[in-house]
Amino acid sequence: MQNIFSQIKGDRAIWAIATLLAIFSFLPVYSAASNLAYVGGTGNTFSFFVKHFMHLSLGFAIMYAVHKIPYRYFKGLSMVLIPVVLVLLLITILQGSTNSQGTNTSRWIQIPIVNMSFQTSTFAAVVLMVYVARYLSKIREKSVSFKETILPLWGPVFFVLILILPANFSTTAIIFTMVMMLAFIGGYPIKYLAVIIGSGLLALVMFILVAKAFPDAMPNRVDTWMSRIENFANGEDTEEDYQIEKAKIAIATGIKPLGPGKSVQKNFLPQSSSDFIFAIIIEEYGLFGGIFLLIMYSWLLFRIVVVSQKADTTFGMLLVLGVGLPIVFQALINMAVAVELFPVTGQTLPLISSGGTSIWMTCMAIGIILSVSAKRQEIKENEVLEGDNPLDILSETI
Repeated sequence: MQNIFSQIKGDRAIWAIATLLAIFSFLPVYSAASNLAYVGGTGNTFSFFVKHFMHLSLGFAIMYAVHKIPYRYFKGLSMVLIPVVLVLLLITILQGSTNSQGTNTSRWIQIPIVNMSFQTSTFAAVVLMVYVARYLSKIREKSVSFKETILPLWGPVFFVLILILPANFSTTAIIFTMVMMLAFIGGYPIKYLAVIIGSGLLALVMFILVAKAFPDAMPNRVDTWMSRIENFANGEDTEEDYQIEKAKIAIATGIKPLGPGKSVQKNFLPQSSSDFIFAIIIEEYGLFGGIFLLIMYSWLLFRIVVVSQKADTTFGMLLVLGVGLPIVFQALINMAVAVELFPVTGQTLPLISSGGTSIWMTCMAIGIILSVSAKRQEIKENEVLEGDNPLDILSETI
């Protein structure tokens, strides 16, 4: 056991947070999966438990493998993977909106041989944030003109977002917001950011007008996410309102929690094991469950900031913030949807909700953060070996 722990590098607190969230996820996912098991399956809920276990196991294997890679290699990897991401997104959007079972497939591709679905936009988000961190660290100490950055920086951002937007507005909005935040932190001129934000809003308006004028030209979920936003703003009754109402009933029931596995609303709430898992947790575990999650994600945010500030390079700092902040941001959005502060988005609760790609990409992002943290630990250990005062090193970590 001692040998196993010696192989684990990086921030131990982040390892602990990820492990606690993963362990906590099993009971609510197992409980909420009963709806899927009896409505669309054979009634065997244990298979969903095993599936979730396999997803998390693979996720932690990815996290371990990625955290062993020196983070400087991610610079080159991001440049290589950007074209791959664009091809995958293009394949995804060209395959149409429904499969033979009538299920939307414009956000997933099917992996041959293993017969598993993969959400390309989630992978694209991680790769793009690494790419943006690389470019911003490269120009951090330089004076650049807006024209110089259009193709190398905003070109890949634009193409990734435009390929995700038709099928998944919420992911597009999150990526765009995170890129803007990272660019601001990275010292990109505010006047240029204002131009990008304005151009982005203009492009969105133009896209919506084209989608309205030529609805058959968008064979995907454009109508779905547009109607969600319109109905949320107008307060109209829709299928999404049914989901929100059931979620709010579950949360209200949490004043007197029903206990593990005893949720009632899981039988009526679609996507209860993924998009609305937070409501089921509140219903079964009460405020304790909700506060526990808030503490975990707040603690994760704190450790992300700490690791970024202790990174040995500008790229390391931006890399940690670029892949780490979206995890916490997505968690807050998922919770906000459950209490109707946001329209239904389809965003999962990181490391809690069921689903393969979201778990794997979250674990990949955490692995990248741990890689940066591991480098800092290596530097400190070398300083101690060279004769520095260990008490000085200890004081820096407190």
